[in-house]
Amino acid sequence: MAMLSAVLQSMRPKQWTKNGVVLAGVVFSRNLTQPEMLLRAVLAALIFCVLSGSVYLINDIQDIERDRSHPKKRDRPLPSGRLSVAQAWTAAIILALGSIAAAIALHPRFGVAALAYFLLVSAYSFGLKRLVILDVFAIAMGFVLRAVAGVEALALGTSFVPLSPWLLVCTFLLATFLALAKRRNEIYSLEKEGKSVAEHRRVLDEYTLPLLDQMIAVVTAATIVAYALYTLDERTIAAFDSPWLALTTPYVMYGIFRYLYLVHRRHLGGSPETIFLTDRAILTTVLLWALTAVGIIYGGSGSLPI
Repeated sequence: MAMLSAVLQSMRPKQWTKNGVVLAGVVFSRNLTQPEMLLRAVLAALIFCVLSGSVYLINDIQDIERDRSHPKKRDRPLPSGRLSVAQAWTAAIILALGSIAAAIALHPRFGVAALAYFLLVSAYSFGLKRLVILDVFAIAMGFVLRAVAGVEALALGTSFVPLSPWLLVCTFLLATFLALAKRRNEIYSLEKEGKSVAEHRRVLDEYTLPLLDQMIAVVTAATIVAYALYTLDERTIAAFDSPWLALTTPYVMYGIFRYLYLVHRRHLGGSPETIFLTDRAILTTVLLWALTAVGIIYGGSGSLPI
């Protein structure tokens, strides 16, 4: 029982909120009211929770020596000795193989997307996280593959839901924004405590706060513009039978600006999933955006007042 508890903790359930991206496909394909499609989307998200948990185990195995000298991470099951490396490898392999098999059983196309995600995130753990800029892109691509997988999970037989390029672009940009903000928070926190950035994570030494601020500014603008263009695209208006999705753009702008405020003024950003669940302003904005978007997407016919 103690080992199972340690394995579950190493799978980091608090981070599973990231797999909510998998559900984007069922919402924006207008299949949210279809019980079978909704069930497939939920199963897909659960499969990704297990799959991402296996990768967290692998990542902790790779970082075990570094984590032992970290003031917080040293209490994790692996560096603290509550879970052995052999036990962690066994659990990771079983979880990875089981979740990929389940993904293939749901649909082969979804299985391919799940396998691609596993290979990418494993590559990140074994080397990509040490390559400047590519480390951030790898994180962002992990979210893109989640979004792709969410769409492929809706495939039935030879029929499948078309994949919107806007979904990929917006997901990639937003994920890049969050990853850069996290890097900024890591560097700021380490420098404030007088600790060596390079000793904590070698790639962080390749970044500077001014450089990250410039990157974040570029990605922030690109994210907002891309989302606005998506809502105004003729294909989007035709797909949802409504021109009113553009009304959700202010929510996106406020959410991003609020996040920037928390990063720069409150010095947060190291844990995006925590911010989304604890900051009332962002949580309220996300809920309002979701309710408005769902209302517009499923209301149809463009009948909303201006």
